[in-house]
Amino acid sequence: MLTIGEYHTLKIDRDTEPGLFLKNEEGDEVLLPNKYKPESYELEDEIEVFVYLDHEERPVATTLRPFIKLDEFGYLKCVEVSDIGAFLDWGLEKHLFVPFKEQVTKMRKGDRYLVFCYLDELTGRLVASSKTNAFLDNTELTVEPFEEVELIVSNPSELGWNVIVNQLHRGLLYKDDVFQKLHTGDRLTGYVKKTRPDGKIDVTLQRPGYRSIEPNAKEILTMLELKGGFLKLTDKSSPEEIQEQLQMSKKSFKRALGNLYKQRLVDIKDTGIYLK
Repeated sequence: MLTIGEYHTLKIDRDTEPGLFLKNEEGDEVLLPNKYKPESYELEDEIEVFVYLDHEERPVATTLRPFIKLDEFGYLKCVEVSDIGAFLDWGLEKHLFVPFKEQVTKMRKGDRYLVFCYLDELTGRLVASSKTNAFLDNTELTVEPFEEVELIVSNPSELGWNVIVNQLHRGLLYKDDVFQKLHTGDRLTGYVKKTRPDGKIDVTLQRPGYRSIEPNAKEILTMLELKGGFLKLTDKSSPEEIQEQLQMSKKSFKRALGNLYKQRLVDIKDTGIYLK
């Protein structure tokens, strides 16, 4: 079966006037229109394509790579609003539909929105929803403390930023752990700081605890090299000075600096840090 909204690796079965017909091992076929045909090919060659519904609601293949696929979150631009809903640019000719009932606030042309792409079982069409929390589940967590995870920034809260963890769970990035400007839709590598009994996940952008020493130490060395071997920072520098120059907390800075000093890679003087 060819799943709508997914990538498939298919064999070229035959060449016809409208394009190439592709087939999977079960014999399911889909058309790859002429405009997406590769420059050179032979029958039985394999090709990776994305399958979706065209303007006439027929399954069709494309070699284009959309910005979002089935069961994924993405930050997309609204390009049209009609009397039935909104349409988003997802990188394909036919825009992605968002019904009014799936909009947290009424979408406006030109604005971007964080959405989830799913298959409407009633119509068999791919649609999007900006009600992203409805598609996240923290009942059974698939992540553990200190694990590296993929984050998508969702929206700010009083405590920091709500994030989507590995396209599956809700997480929270506390403002005290943020040392850079964040925007909705940003994709970042993060780390699980803590998982709670109620299913909540705390995340950070730096490796928690002593796991953060090595990458932060490398960052300090990199900045020292860029600044000619000297940084006007010490363990007595203010958190604001450290954040401005290195985008890390004072606690992380002191740990990393201590690690570098023990390895005799730097000298620490009253005037600052010197690269040996």
